[in-house]
Amino acid sequence: MTFVVTTPSFSGPVELLLQLISTHEVDILDVPLAPLVDAFVAVLRDESTTLAMDELSEFLLIAAVLLDMKSQRLLPGRDNGELDEEFVGWEERDVLLARLLELRTYAALADAFVSLFERAGRAYPRLRGVNDGFDVQPPDLLAGVTAAQLALAYLRGIEEKPVPVVRLHHVTVDAVTVAETVATLAQSLPMRGRLSFRQLIEGLTTRIEIIVHFLALLELCKLGHVELGQGTTFGDVQIEWIDSTLGLDLGGVDRYEG
Repeated sequence: MTFVVTTPSFSGPVELLLQLISTHEVDILDVPLAPLVDAFVAVLRDESTTLAMDELSEFLLIAAVLLDMKSQRLLPGRDNGELDEEFVGWEERDVLLARLLELRTYAALADAFVSLFERAGRAYPRLRGVNDGFDVQPPDLLAGVTAAQLALAYLRGIEEKPVPVVRLHHVTVDAVTVAETVATLAQSLPMRGRLSFRQLIEGLTTRIEIIVHFLALLELCKLGHVELGQGTTFGDVQIEWIDSTLGLDLGGVDRYEG
């Protein structure tokens, strides 16, 4: 329950009052503390109202902080001091709040133990063993196993396991070089005229051959023998051989083998 206070300069929860005073939005000298205490005592005397221990402790802590702040403001010579000195006791307040939270944790833990004890008190253990005539015979796991079989199993367990070997003798890879493909295209493209890359790779069955043909076209384009174009986005790449008098120099062509 939040305790609501009413003063000439403020009306609301007492926690909010402390916050406004700490931020200098409300002057502590304008807040009479006696009516606040009288109102709280009246609430305590009201039999229809029940306050928990943590609510009582919180109000007493806030009232103590307000009383300490007001007493420091009323002392002579405080006008010449630093304003932040009013909050010297806030460190002690934080320690008290931390202890209050710690006590709440212990109280909650005690309630949990009480609940466990009550639940355990409603359980009744079995005080006798197996009923008469009930014969428990676990299966014999070594039935039919001879000493020779045990020795053989032991030898299999301690023998050194062979290192697994992945054999690749059945895998064959066709070596296709970019330089050879460049030379082949240099002989065939001048006679085929303008064509698309899709038409160029017709009949090729492996992915590596298609990749090498594309790299070879890039090499020919870099050497100035082939012009590449693409009319639309994601459209076919058009290839056209340029009538160049430059000789085909494969010295700088990548010797990549697929």
